[in-house]
Amino acid sequence: MALSKEQVNSVEEVLKASLRNKFQNYKPEPASMPFHTRLLGKDRLALYSFIHSLNTNFGTSIFEPVGLALAQKNFKMAASQATAGDQISSAAQAEIQKIIDGLITVTSSPNKKEEIERIRKVCQTGQMIKVKPTKVDLMFESKGGAYFLFDIKTAKPNAGGFKEFKRTLLEWVAVVLANKPDAKINTFIAIPYNPYEPEPYTRWTMRGMLDLENELKVADEFWDFLGGKNTYKDLLDCFERVGIELRDEIDDYFKRFNKK
Repeated sequence: MALSKEQVNSVEEVLKASLRNKFQNYKPEPASMPFHTRLLGKDRLALYSFIHSLNTNFGTSIFEPVGLALAQKNFKMAASQATAGDQISSAAQAEIQKIIDGLITVTSSPNKKEEIERIRKVCQTGQMIKVKPTKVDLMFESKGGAYFLFDIKTAKPNAGGFKEFKRTLLEWVAVVLANKPDAKINTFIAIPYNPYEPEPYTRWTMRGMLDLENELKVADEFWDFLGGKNTYKDLLDCFERVGIELRDEIDDYFKRFNKK
């Protein structure tokens, strides 16, 4: 077992709190669906609506707090919805655009280590510009002083967004280096689970824009990085136990909708 008893308890308490908080604050959209309601019942329709709502913010309401709980034992610093920095050099902005242009026109291939060093060389060159970069979903500092910044995406991200994903990852590098030019910096897209299991995750849509080895972590790659080997398996067991424990509570919640 990768997770300690303390970590398992912490993760399961986070899950329970997140789900109960969702129940307390969830308000179904006031949409009239008479055919669906008569065919399926108000409780099943409410469940469908609830799951759809949960899916849209699963990252912030579930994956972020769970990731934080897992990582706190293994990293010197762990934070969610963090700010990577508030300034970037004009030369770094120009360098990022050159990198993006090269990838779009296929005159270069993604190479994160090389890209980081290109940005490092100009991270304090030119005018320092105040910026508000995209919030970091999960940010860690290892015990060795290296930084790891994660942008958590849905299991099937829109292929058209990869250019902006890449820009976000590079901008995080630039704003961190603007303040700490010698920092060891790593930025990643995280996909919490593989919707294609047992088949491998379809990564071909990201190839050409992301350095798949150094900018992408999927399913067990992500969770095992945070908590250690076999964390992903242990985590699924945590979700199952919480689901069983709260089953009656969940059923009772949705039965209310049949009384309306």
